[in-house]
Amino acid sequence: NTVMAARMTDAHRRFLQVLMSNGITEGSEARKLHQHCCEADKVYYAHDKLDDFISTINSHLQPLFMQIRKGISEDDGRAHYAVVNLAETEVTKMASDYTEIELELFRKTMDLIILSENGFASSTDILNLADQLKTKKMKKKEAEQVLKAFVEDKWLSEKNGEYTLHTRCIIEMEQYILSNYQDVARKCNICHSLAIQSQVCESCGIGMHLPCVRKYFRAQTEPRCPKCNEFWSCDIP
Repeated sequence: NTVMAARMTDAHRRFLQVLMSNGITEGSEARKLHQHCCEADKVYYAHDKLDDFISTINSHLQPLFMQIRKGISEDDGRAHYAVVNLAETEVTKMASDYTEIELELFRKTMDLIILSENGFASSTDILNLADQLKTKKMKKKEAEQVLKAFVEDKWLSEKNGEYTLHTRCIIEMEQYILSNYQDVARKCNICHSLAIQSQVCESCGIGMHLPCVRKYFRAQTEPRCPKCNEFWSCDIP
């Protein structure tokens, strides 16, 4: 007998619609939304059942090659949720919103960020790419506007003129990044999700997100690598 998936209620549909329109939703907001949707639809609500609630939605999204995925912010370690289209694992996700030249600038920016040591690329380095694009050259002023749009649409994050991949981008493009940057892309040894901003063990090469480093070493008497047990030489954030 095939066990039928739990019924998708109006509460599930409302939750999914908001998640899709947001692009990405922070964990505490997702929990509030879960409560609001259940109460509005007068269905059973339990504060610790968000994962089950999302699993039900995911079982109905499966035939559509879509999924709600959870990811961790590399800045503060907070959970975030985004709806991912599994049929489009490449930058083609962005193709309906951006021109070919804008996508080329994004790919080159992604190269700079992922190949950097700290997971950031400076605005100067990115803007220097603008006149090296194959599609056609882009004026720096134009490139600045495009970068602003990438930040507003939550594909990039910017801090003091330094850009990194937004949590939304990491959740949605994890598979694309892992398969296209096999030599450099690594998963965090603690939470096992893709790590862009990370610290790396000098002895064995494993990486850890900064919030995961902070949390892991808080419980240790001295900082030693969780894999090879060598002394962790990076500064604990």
